[in-house]
Amino acid sequence: MAQAASDPTAEAEARRVMERYFNYGDKASGGPGDNATGAWLESELVEAGYACRRQPFDAPGYEGDAATLVAGAARAAVIPQAIVTSTGPGGVTAPLAIGPRASAISILVLPHARWSAVVGEVERRIRTALTAGAKGVVVVTTGPTGEALALNAPIDKPLFDRPVAVIGPRDAAPFLKAAEAGETATLTIPGRAIRRPAYNLTARLNRGAARNLVLSTPRSGWFTCAGERGPGLAVWLALAKWAARTPLPVNVALVCTSGHEYDNGGGEHFIHEIAPKPAETALWVHLGANVAARDWHERGAMLSPLPSADPQRFLLASTPLVDRARTAFAGLQGLEAVYTADPALAAGELGVILKAGYAPAIGIFGGHRFHHAPNDDLRCVVPALIPPVTEAFKAVIQQAVA
Repeated sequence: MAQAASDPTAEAEARRVMERYFNYGDKASGGPGDNATGAWLESELVEAGYACRRQPFDAPGYEGDAATLVAGAARAAVIPQAIVTSTGPGGVTAPLAIGPRASAISILVLPHARWSAVVGEVERRIRTALTAGAKGVVVVTTGPTGEALALNAPIDKPLFDRPVAVIGPRDAAPFLKAAEAGETATLTIPGRAIRRPAYNLTARLNRGAARNLVLSTPRSGWFTCAGERGPGLAVWLALAKWAARTPLPVNVALVCTSGHEYDNGGGEHFIHEIAPKPAETALWVHLGANVAARDWHERGAMLSPLPSADPQRFLLASTPLVDRARTAFAGLQGLEAVYTADPALAAGELGVILKAGYAPAIGIFGGHRFHHAPNDDLRCVVPALIPPVTEAFKAVIQQAVA
């Protein structure tokens, strides 16, 4: 099934959705790109027959000029770690140090990984440096592209009382050299943390049934998020339109969340305030990160695009769905290994969904090579990768809600 002949119409629709999503620009929660994406998707769902509602909440943001790290002739843009602790326009000036050191700007070089969140190992390392007396911290997110990787954070309050920023390994070399020489640097995060309104887009198709099919996906993220979010949105919208025209014996509930980069804040709001209760849910389908982003050959520092999907995508399904999912997703890189749904194994909103007791449930999460990187752009998507995932989910849904 997953290896069926390509469908030019479905591929063209996937291309349309992913290109339009990308063209809205950065998708920070409550920002212009995030809000415009929600309004566009709302119009698509109304046309498909859904009754839509916006669920408001407030999300953190950053307002002000770009953050920088300067040491002598070396200068680089850095990503302020959310929720931002500002330095003010004058910045913080101190000796550079590799690792924790009192009265210094500490550079923390992470081991190689596809980093995506500050809570956990990264937070532990930062707190160690701050406890040692560092005036500020710059984290080097050593990853598969050499770019700085933005790190998800809690939604409610700053984790750190001193400025913290992220730099990519590609830009870090001169600062590591400066630190070894004991040179002084200035970390400047001139803007300020703000709170601003954001919203989840929710939609319903009421057929008078006792139970509901829930389809969910996030739309927000740190940058343009073409590979991180675009494929999931394309599959989600295709499934939503298919469910509207297919006589499934369930109501259909949709949510496209904001607040993702703040520890799944929008998903938490939806589950606790609007979502159908677990007992009223026949199946929850979640389309998280890296549903079908492009894979790349690695040749040293050079990345060469491949037509296939990045296999670092994980498919979890409740026990009754595992065998059907293995059949439906056979041949799709990464997704052919179906894991039994377990909150401890899941990431992103899927973990929130499973912890809330929804079962049966099935969903994808993962991180492609440009996950959380500023240049996660249209190079990272291949429209032909979308229809096979959509068709596989249709097969599972039809059996699960029958």
